[in-house]
Amino acid sequence: MSRVGRRVIEIPANTKVEIATNNKVSVKGPKGELERKLHPRMKIELKDNKVTVTRPTETNMDKSLHGLTRNLIFNMVKGVNEGFTKELEIRGVGFRAQVAGKKLTMQLGFSHPVEYSIPEGITIEAPKPTQIFVKGIDKEKVGEVASEIRMFYKPEPYKGKGIRYKDEYVRHKVGKAVA
Repeated sequence: MSRVGRRVIEIPANTKVEIATNNKVSVKGPKGELERKLHPRMKIELKDNKVTVTRPTETNMDKSLHGLTRNLIFNMVKGVNEGFTKELEIRGVGFRAQVAGKKLTMQLGFSHPVEYSIPEGITIEAPKPTQIFVKGIDKEKVGEVASEIRMFYKPEPYKGKGIRYKDEYVRHKVGKAVA
C-alpha cells in the first residue's frame, strides 16, 4: 500500500469538505474556496472530519494515483487554511521589482521594463526591490506563477545575475582565461 496514500487527512474545524459524484472535491476555508475533479478510479470517503483515499486494485497506475489523489486533497485543505508562498530573489546591478495595482514591473537590464500581469487568485508583494513573494491558496498556481516570473531572467552561471528562488544554489562557472 502507498505510504503517502494511506495517511488520513485531518480536516480543521473551520474547513468544510464536500465530495460530489465523479470525485469532484470542493474545500471551503477561511482563505477561500478550491474545487477540483479527481480521477474516478480512486475512492474518496469523508467520515468524522477525516478524509481517506483508497484504491481499487494493486496495479502500478492505481498505486500512483493513490498517493497523488491524497496529496492533491491535502494541498487543497492546507491552501484554504494557511495558503502557500514562494519567495524569489533578484540579483544583479540595477535589477529591481515593484508592484503597482495588478502588474509586477521589473527592471532586469533590458532596454525596457518587463511587466507581468498578476493572475486572479494570486497576490504578489515586493517588500524590497530585490525580493518578490508570490502568495495564494492554490499550490499549483503559486508554483506556476513563480516559475513564469523566474523565466524572465534565469540565473546565469558566470556572474549569478537573474531571478532565483530563495536558497536556490546556482553553480558558478569560471570565465574565459586571459593569456
